[in-house]
Order: sequence, then structure tokens, then C-alpha cells
Amino acid sequence: MDFNFTEEQQAAVEAARAVFSGVVPDAVPSPALVPGAVAEDIDRPLWAALAAGDLLSLTLSPEHGGAGLDLIALCLVLRESAKVLARVPVLETCTVAMAIQRYGDEALAAELLPAVGRGELVLTVGANGRSGHDPAELAVTARPDGVTARPDGDASGAAGDASGADGDASGADGDASRADGDGGNSSETVWVLDGVQSAVPWAQTANWIAVPAHTGEGRAVLALVSRGQDGVTIAEQVSTSGELFGEVRLDAVRIGRRELIDAAGAWEWLHALLTTGTCALALGLGEAVLAMTSQYTGKREQFGFPVATFQSVAVQTADRYIDLRAMEVTLWQAAWRIATGGSGALPPAGDVAVAKIWASDGVRRVVQTAQHLHGGFGADTDYPLHRFHAWGKQIELSLGPAAAHEEALGNLLAAHSLD
Repeated sequence: MDFNFTEEQQAAVEAARAVFSGVVPDAVPSPALVPGAVAEDIDRPLWAALAAGDLLSLTLSPEHGGAGLDLIALCLVLRESAKVLARVPVLETCTVAMAIQRYGDEALAAELLPAVGRGELVLTVGANGRSGHDPAELAVTARPDGVTARPDGDASGAAGDASGADGDASGADGDASRADGDGGNSSETVWVLDGVQSAVPWAQTANWIAVPAHTGEGRAVLALVSRGQDGVTIAEQVSTSGELFGEVRLDAVRIGRRELIDAAGAWEWLHALLTTGTCALALGLGEAVLAMTSQYTGKREQFGFPVATFQSVAVQTADRYIDLRAMEVTLWQAAWRIATGGSGALPPAGDVAVAKIWASDGVRRVVQTAQHLHGGFGADTDYPLHRFHAWGKQIELSLGPAAAHEEALGNLLAAHSLD
């Protein structure tokens, strides 16, 4: 494994730093001072700047207007975004786009992905299930329900048009002769989705929501649902960080065949991308918090000396530095396994679990130590540290806390002999 970044990856970091340099965490009200969400939408000017800097198309192939880079490059950008608490769904949009590109319908990918790269579409994903404890795909069922007629080449189903999935009896009655033989029309299977996905990031502002589901045979599939589609209702939820999330309820939502990704391993691959990206967010946030703590303890004096010179302070910050280095090496190990398909004693899921264990425990320890060493300033709403604490707790628990990934790692170890 080579931890040196390529010139293209380093260029992505420089571009990300340039875009995020003008972002301040205090741009929205403090989550400690408002009863609901800190804002009703994502940071649209920042989103436009990311698109203009070609950072939203970073992992898209050249045929879709992208740079063709990999998960490592995306994690480098996410790391920079977390240092300023950037309020944009880069993780969700880019990883869902990567899944569509790798596993989805080619025509759908050709229609959606260039618009994603230009910042015209926002994608998100329901990865928490109903409660956050059970596998997300178990919270929604997907079942085929006959065929529906559609003119050849009509892209209405990909644009979220209900006409392709409105439950018209002529399309759902399973009469293949009617669907196939009328004036050049072709037929496609209609899939019906029922269930609830909770804590979906920025669901109210996303154009498309990727929803994991399970079929009657127990297969995990990935459905792409338009936010405004019939049968989709979104209830407001507020995350620990104060951002607007949504409970997405699907009531007999009908989608076409090309909006359902049923390739083996598609959802598991997307989940691994999301988890690894969350580790990158944890690392960037932890680095920013440790730097903030170093600056504060270097200026704050007690008994005539900076508190940074006290042994107890130095030991605690040194321990947190070690946490960050462990978070970094495990992150790049996981990202490298996914991006390159490199071999290992365990499947890549093992490296992802190790990275998330370190990310969850590490970011919690870094932020807690920062709060302790800042004293009362850590809780001052005019000082940004409390915002980083809230975001750190959100990241720690996103896609499972350390204990959940320790259990997953134990199961992998039990299933694979390491002799």
C-alpha cells in the first residue's frame, strides 16, 4: 500500500481548500440557540462553488463530465469540508452518484450524472433504516407489480414524472400484450416500495433519494426515488448537529425498472463508501479541533505560563494526536481497499469496520478533551467549539457507533480463518 497521493488527488485537495477557505462555521444560528433546524436548506452558494470547481464531478467518469478519480480523492475533499463544518451533502451526493455510475442503468446515469456534476441535482440516501440499529434495507420492502407501457426512449420515469409510475391500471394489470404491442411502446416492470427511512440528511432539499430495500427473496436492492413522487412523504427531523434531516415514508411508491438497482453487492458497496466517507469527516473535524485547542492552550496562561506547557495538558493533547494518526491510517487503508480492490486477510468490510471504530471513538475523545482544556469557553455559544462538539457527536453515531462496528468486525473474524 502506498500512502503517497497522486498529483490529481493533491490537486483536488488544493481546489477544496480554496473553495472552503471562505466558509465559517458561524454562518448559521447555533444549534444550542434554536429549537429546530439551523437552516431550511443547504449552503447553496457553497454548493455552486463546489460545482464550479469541478469537485462535485470529481469521481464521475469523463463520459459524464467528471475527472474519473476514486474514493481516496473524495475522502480528501470530505476531510477539508469537515474542518469548516461545510453544510453541503458532498458525501451523500457523490457516493450515490458513484453507485449509479457503477451499478445503475446506463441511460439513467447519462441523464442524471452530468447534472449532478454541474450542481443542478442534489442526491441523498436513507442509510439509517427506521431506528438506526437494524440494517437499513430491512426498513423498506420492494416488490414487482406487473408491467407498465412506456414509449421507447421516454425519460419521464428518470425525471421523477409520476406518469411512469402513477398506478394506471393499464400499466399495472400485468397484461404484457397491451404493454408491448402498442405503437412502438415497450414494457418495464413496476416496483412498489413501502416502508420508512429515518434521519435522511437534507431529504427536503434533495432531488433524488436512494433508498435501500429488500425483496421477497431477501435480496438487498437500491431504489432511486424522486422527492416529489406520489406516495413519498417527508417529516421533519433535526440532527444532533442542528441540520435538517427527514423521515422519509414510502406508501406504495411505484418506480420503473431502471430506477431500481438490483445488482449483487450494490447497496453494500454504497454503504461502505458512506461509512468510509464518514471516517474522513471525523478526521477533518478532529484535526480542526486539535488545532483550535493548540492555539487556545498556547495563549491561555495560568500562574504566568501558557497552559500548553503543563505536563497534564501536553499528555492529553499528545494522546489525541495519536488518535488522529490512527484515524488517518485506518481511513486510507479502507479507502485504498475499496478504490483498488487490494487483497487482505479480511474482505474490505473489515478495514471499513476498523476505520469506523477509530473514527467514532477518536473523534469523541478529541472533542471531549478539547472541551475540557478550553474550560468554560468550550460551552460558549459565541465560540465555535460547541458546534464542532455537536457535529462530532453526529459523525460518531452516523452509520453506527464504534460498538456496532466492533460486532461486525468480530463476525468477520469468526467467518474468516486468518491462518
